[in-house]
Amino acid sequence: MVQPTRRVVTGHDASGRAVVLIDGAAPNAKLRRATGLTSTLLWVTDRSPADNFGNADAAAREIGVAPPPRGSIFRVVDFPPAAEFGAVDNAAMLREMGIASGQGGARHAGMHRTRSIDYAVVISGEITMLLDDSEVHLKAGDVLVQRGTNHAWVNRGRENCRIAFVLIDAKEPA
Repeated sequence: MVQPTRRVVTGHDASGRAVVLIDGAAPNAKLRRATGLTSTLLWVTDRSPADNFGNADAAAREIGVAPPPRGSIFRVVDFPPAAEFGAVDNAAMLREMGIASGQGGARHAGMHRTRSIDYAVVISGEITMLLDDSEVHLKAGDVLVQRGTNHAWVNRGRENCRIAFVLIDAKEPA
């Protein structure tokens, strides 16, 4: 089991004063059975500029990996070591992620892409990101800007790897 993510969300009271609306473990954590990872949804916006009105929990919803059109997603993902999990079923993984079939690749069963620009910060552990013909190793403190590329994540280490992701809707690359 992964460590819960504490989520603090601010907003405004009836007088317009800044207040804490939510403070506690983020409740929308899902184990993705096809890959063994745990994805914790922290916040979703449905448009840009974002709507900062109201007190509703924008993460209290079902949504795939990609952000909504003209929106964004903020999540934390915990990747278990590949040696502990085993083989990945690409079709099952894509279904769980809400991605259309045929979006993967032959290099690795975890290959996928989203129509988004992704900002990633490795919080703990280490991970390797596979691209079509290359790979890059990332460790705690490293950041990644991913621009709609086909990729897969492989944790070749012995500890979980925790990454914070912000995905923003983007146009398909030309």
